[in-house]
Amino acid sequence: MSAKKVTFEQQLSRLEEIVAALEKGDAPLADSLKLFEEGTKLISACSKQLDQAEQQVVKLMKGEDGAPVELPFGEEA
Repeated sequence: MSAKKVTFEQQLSRLEEIVAALEKGDAPLADSLKLFEEGTKLISACSKQLDQAEQQVVKLMKGEDGAPVELPFGEEA
């Protein structure tokens, strides 16, 4: 059986659900701990994906000498 790949957007949506549930504060302690653990795993996975995307963007944004050029968001080279 193959595992269905979860998208970044799905992970982020689940993380938002977890935050809302924890902010509500009415879940039993054991459930809150499970939600917190799931949330920390999602944060780690999302951070890795964002880092990879940033590295890919930097590779695509190279100057004339081949060195990466970092510009503020919204500026064009």
